[in-house]
Amino acid sequence: MSAVRVAIAGSSGSVGTQTLDVVRAANALEGIGRYEVVALGVHSSVDVLVQQALEFRPKVVAVADPSKRAAVAAALPFVTVVADFADLVEPADVVVNAVVGFAGLDVTVRTLAAGKRLALANKESLIAGAPVVQPLRHTPGAELVPVDSEHCAVHQCLRSSAFADREVSRIVLTASGGPFRGRTAESLADVTVDQALAHPTWSMGPKITIDSSTLMNKGLEVIEAHELFGTPYDHIEVVVHPQSVVHSMAEFTDGSTIAQLSMPDMRLPIGYALAYPARIGTPFGRIDWSSLGRLDFEAPDTVTFRCLGLAYQAGRTGSTAPAWLSAANEVAVDAFLQGRLRWAQIADVCDAALQRYEPGADSTVADIVAADARARVVAQEELPG
Repeated sequence: MSAVRVAIAGSSGSVGTQTLDVVRAANALEGIGRYEVVALGVHSSVDVLVQQALEFRPKVVAVADPSKRAAVAAALPFVTVVADFADLVEPADVVVNAVVGFAGLDVTVRTLAAGKRLALANKESLIAGAPVVQPLRHTPGAELVPVDSEHCAVHQCLRSSAFADREVSRIVLTASGGPFRGRTAESLADVTVDQALAHPTWSMGPKITIDSSTLMNKGLEVIEAHELFGTPYDHIEVVVHPQSVVHSMAEFTDGSTIAQLSMPDMRLPIGYALAYPARIGTPFGRIDWSSLGRLDFEAPDTVTFRCLGLAYQAGRTGSTAPAWLSAANEVAVDAFLQGRLRWAQIADVCDAALQRYEPGADSTVADIVAADARARVVAQEELPG
């Protein structure tokens, strides 16, 4: 059996580096090259990229930062160095889109248009770009396998039904609650960046970690679940589950609920996406049931964590409203990380920007890019002086 050729856009980040962990483990377990890393891409973390390329010997690497391409080309004379992440798609069978934020849209579009498997860790490209991404999912050979732990869990749960399109009555997405679960709005008035980045169960990049602390991440995942599985918003619920062992659930028309459980380890959903429809042989996330103890669930506090409700609002509005909210959130989170905005004001900026949503065309990538750009301008205007 020939090796599966893998491209990783965003190889220096958390998902990217853990994808390489999965590849190492799978190749070591089977004693042959089950996976071949053919393409890697980073924005500016070229030291990490060079070390990865020296180990995995890809055919092509992408460096978004133009000032660093020459140094990479000199260090890696055996590879082709390109500027565009989307140029990583051509040599691969599976493309892992681990680019942060809206910048991942081109990789998603190019992968699906090429009729290849997309292992999607970049939720923003589906959330913001759904009007143009959804038609591409019908390209012959194209398949989208989610890498988010929650959507990977739902994907697995739905395999238990031969008629999931008409037998699912509810999808339940679990949320850890982030570092501020149980806190009041008053107690969160002056939280620091370090406090917001201290996630209790997951190790993730700064943007997604802040989104987890505000529950915006879960709100965007609600929109993503709607787009991935076609489930109406009224049938997608969120429940806080601090242990992060139940990754999500699907309830069926006969009252059965199927859940996917594992210890929190992103290498499991990454491996699932790489091997689909098979499974990898390395048991990432295996549970020791004798020591697990307990599993707790509670309703989310949508008064303190307003971003969850804003995402439902944008999702139900549809068209470019999710792109608008996603862009505004990126602006607000960046301002918070830079110390220009208080944590509690992230929701304020997103809310104010969403109230100024301007409906427009949504049939092309250019339309989505324009909506994203306009939302960023509006969000910047809503930042405190």
